[in-house]
Amino acid sequence: MVQYMDRNSGFAQWNANKNATAKKSTFGGFMWWFLIFIGIWWLLGTWMAPKTTDVPVENAPVVDLSSVPATTIENDDVSAQVRGLRISNIALKDFTVSASDSTPVTLLGTDGAYAEFGLLANGTTAPTATTVWNNKDGVFTWRNSDGVAFSRKITIDNYMIVVTDTVQNNTKRDISVAPYGRIVRANDVSNSAGVSTGAIVYENDDLERIDWRKMDKRSYAYTTTNGFIGFADQYWETIVALNNLDQTMTLKKSGADYDANVLAGAVSIAPGGTADIVYNMYAGPLEQGALDIATKYIAGIDDTVDYGWFGFLARPMLWFINTLNALVMNYGVAIILMTLILRMLMWKLTRKSYASMIAMQKMQPELQRIQKLYANDKMRLQMEMMKVYQTHKMSPMSGCLPMLIQIPIFFALYKALLVSVQMRSAHFLWIKDLATMDPYFILPILMGATMWLQQYLQSAQKAKSADKNDIAAQTQRMMRWMPILFTIMFAWMPAGLVLYWTVSNIFGIVQMYIIKRQK
Repeated sequence: MVQYMDRNSGFAQWNANKNATAKKSTFGGFMWWFLIFIGIWWLLGTWMAPKTTDVPVENAPVVDLSSVPATTIENDDVSAQVRGLRISNIALKDFTVSASDSTPVTLLGTDGAYAEFGLLANGTTAPTATTVWNNKDGVFTWRNSDGVAFSRKITIDNYMIVVTDTVQNNTKRDISVAPYGRIVRANDVSNSAGVSTGAIVYENDDLERIDWRKMDKRSYAYTTTNGFIGFADQYWETIVALNNLDQTMTLKKSGADYDANVLAGAVSIAPGGTADIVYNMYAGPLEQGALDIATKYIAGIDDTVDYGWFGFLARPMLWFINTLNALVMNYGVAIILMTLILRMLMWKLTRKSYASMIAMQKMQPELQRIQKLYANDKMRLQMEMMKVYQTHKMSPMSGCLPMLIQIPIFFALYKALLVSVQMRSAHFLWIKDLATMDPYFILPILMGATMWLQQYLQSAQKAKSADKNDIAAQTQRMMRWMPILFTIMFAWMPAGLVLYWTVSNIFGIVQMYIIKRQK
């Protein structure tokens, strides 16, 4: 049997249910968004954190270099060990392992890690990894049984290692040589969640980052006319590039190691002729200034710093922090000054937001009256509320604009602090490294306390007029938990980021006090 419901009573019931749901939507909706935010943050950290996976692959052959003498090359920035075709143990003189360990940071310093530059020959024999070269005044020479002469010169410019091979064909036939470069290393990275680590491939003006875990599952191959390939960690990278055109680049896993290769097309050498072949290698920090210098050798390498989605903000922010640090000689003070300058630039906008918030508080009694009067007529309720907003020349979202603007600034600064090698081991008061968490949790607690005080001052006037059952009151009760939640969340974030947020909160409290005094 079909039952019919009275139209008016059904519509009233629907409105009542919808109104009841709406009262819960603010708290529930906010909590859902907050939980989603936490989930995304955790997933990003888990996804970006480097891990190794046991995959059955063929082990790379081990080459015995015990009979090959080692030579040290160096400049003011780096020193490296040369053994045959291979370069390893690249020590960065200006960077130490940690604040308590003065040992220089060493790239390709573990067993089995190296960069190799050589030639694949056709019609003759080229030097191999175990070839013993003659070294005279920094020039390495070797002659094969055919009489073909090979000489190698290695120079260092900043963090660029440039290898130049000269091949002289002393035979009576054409020969050809195809240059190659490779880097072999393990995934020995730790503590880099939130930063893309793994391989970097630049082909045809397109930069690609490949996570370690992806290389565990498959190999990669590229064909390009200009490019480079290598590996990047949180603060350092090793990149190889050839000056020749028609290059093939490959990535693969061999045992526990990862192998990045670049092979160029063959160069033909006529009888009695010579050919010069240049290999370029960058082994140094992911620091914008050093990478800008390296672009005269490797085009596109200045784009290898992972600034994230808000790179258009992160890059100038990092430059600004470095500029301030050059003036005050402390990155903590530089972050404070940058925060104050940003907040001053947003002063008028924030003042307008606070004024809107105060006006919204004054509108609450009228809005509450309308909500009660039209509780069962949602359409009429919305129309009447819009009339109130228009009468007072207000927008419901006007008070949110400063917070929305700070979101991209927050994420840009987060990435800038994570990738900034200058921030690594930067001291500020009790903090030994602004790029890592506060070991004593003092800054997160201060941030939570200032956040609570800021919310208390914002809600003090609103609380006087709010009904304990209305949406605004429920939102206030929910917001009381936000300082605690944010304190827990920020406890493991970079101390420099927490310092920024704390100073921003303090500035907001002072600004609110000034605006209320003016009112």
